[in-house]
Amino acid sequence: MYFRGLLDATYSFLLLLSAQAQVAAASDVADSHDVKQVAVIGADPTSPGAGAAGSSAAYHLQQYAAASGLAVNITIFEKTSHIGGRTLTVDVFAEPLEPVEVGASIFVDVNYILSNATRAFGLPVRESGTDEDGLLGVWDGVRFVYTQNTNSWGWWNLARLFWKYGSAPYYTHRLVQETVGTFLKLYEAPYFPFRSLTTRAYQLGLVKVTGLTGEQFLAENKLDGPFAHDIIQASTRVNYASNLQYIHGLGTMVAMAPEGAKAVVGGNWQIFSSMVAASKATVYLNSSVTSITTEPGSGASKYRIKTSSSSSSVDTTTSALGPETQHHVPFDSVILATPYQFANITHAPDLLPHPIDAIPYATLHVTLFATPFRLSAAFFGLEPGAEVPISVLTTLNPDETPKSGADGAGSAGFYSATLVKVVTNPRTTGTEYVYKIFSPKKVTAAFLSELLGVAVPETFTPPETDTAASAAPSANADDESSVVVDPVSWYHATVFHPYPQKFPRVTFQDPILADGMYYTSGIESFISTMETSALMGMNVARLILDHYLGVPSADGEETGLKVAEQQHSGQDVLAGQQEKTAEAYGSPAGESGEL
Repeated sequence: MYFRGLLDATYSFLLLLSAQAQVAAASDVADSHDVKQVAVIGADPTSPGAGAAGSSAAYHLQQYAAASGLAVNITIFEKTSHIGGRTLTVDVFAEPLEPVEVGASIFVDVNYILSNATRAFGLPVRESGTDEDGLLGVWDGVRFVYTQNTNSWGWWNLARLFWKYGSAPYYTHRLVQETVGTFLKLYEAPYFPFRSLTTRAYQLGLVKVTGLTGEQFLAENKLDGPFAHDIIQASTRVNYASNLQYIHGLGTMVAMAPEGAKAVVGGNWQIFSSMVAASKATVYLNSSVTSITTEPGSGASKYRIKTSSSSSSVDTTTSALGPETQHHVPFDSVILATPYQFANITHAPDLLPHPIDAIPYATLHVTLFATPFRLSAAFFGLEPGAEVPISVLTTLNPDETPKSGADGAGSAGFYSATLVKVVTNPRTTGTEYVYKIFSPKKVTAAFLSELLGVAVPETFTPPETDTAASAAPSANADDESSVVVDPVSWYHATVFHPYPQKFPRVTFQDPILADGMYYTSGIESFISTMETSALMGMNVARLILDHYLGVPSADGEETGLKVAEQQHSGQDVLAGQQEKTAEAYGSPAGESGEL
């Protein structure tokens, strides 16, 4: 509680901080009436665009600039038709009163930037959960290895957890708190702001966590065993589509930190839309940045941006581009707020002194559908009439070899299937259940037929007319046995590249690419959440303002270290990489940090 209060106070203080030692410099800049032009670029609709990072950068830059008496003009270029990146809601049955989150569904108590933003913008929040109580289960493709009742008292579920797994839940919780507590120091001086995430990771000892797989990190802390296999791995799968052998230790700890999970009523995208509005930025939607060049003859680096109108939506990775147009104003600073490898932006080879680290991103299929049917007991190997969990997380069968990518789900075939909402079908007026499935591959009609225990036709989107309905394959719902209904009455599918595959690593992409060029996605391979993206946006905003004010960088903080390649297939950091990187930053790997 004390630490949270300290973080809240620190966050508020940072927004108003104008660095007393820099007052004279700030006054000189303000008196010159030199309005700084800043561009924020979001590019790929299936990954974070002008979402958490870009919106946070714009918002905090405006806040910092106002506190320092510096005039800034912010321009946001967003390829899609909405602000929010992967935060997206869709309306069930096209009913605005029934929005459902597609991605980035929750944030938690220790997400201070997001939590403070909801209070600052007056956004109502609700606890994460479904519209009805029932069982939560972890399924290994053969049997449920663990279940608990969501309407039972918390102490009862804890008792069952400890009875099955001993002290492992307690020590896991303690390790999560220690690790997250160390990470939260990035919000405070002297660790904030940071020009090099690698330096900060070494200073805080977090490379001891990122340099190991989740399996290795848990084993090192004597927490390998059934709890890790059943519960922790189910969490890494639903949060990061990864088994413990294919995610680093820090990602594993973050996946186990859902305390106080909540969401904004109506959609989390409102946080970032509100940030953009508060930033007073000029926003160009459906606008793809196609090239960045330097302004000829300018003293300090100035950047010219060309754009093209796009007709892309969040459901596709392709877009139709119109003719290129050069933006009429050159920019003093450019923030690339999307993974560089997805941006498709051309530039001269010498624009960036160092290559940007290209990292593999997960491909996640998010499938939402409404049905009058419950999940089938037979699908999960249960007896007829047995209670089936309303929300199912998955892990591997003990006999399975862990894999990554499209084969990572194992025999279960999916990462999670969760009841997210109970709704009324406006056509039948019957009660229906909205489920969300996370999977590495497309959900098929055959899979849904098994999952629901009814025949789902290949064209399982609902018919548009009553005539078509009478000819369509149908089934009988238990609660309306005399009424012919559609097995799937509403359907929405999206393919995301929502986060990197978090292979172990000890170096991370710098946020400063060149003079006046900044990058937010380097934090994604460190931790990938809405909050950490917002943190990097806030960090870049502070770096930009400090650059304008002439604030020197912290002693001993370096940038430009070449990112070493990772041995992704074996999940081992290249031999000696950690020691070499530690040596580059002046401390042996074994002596760094606090964990």
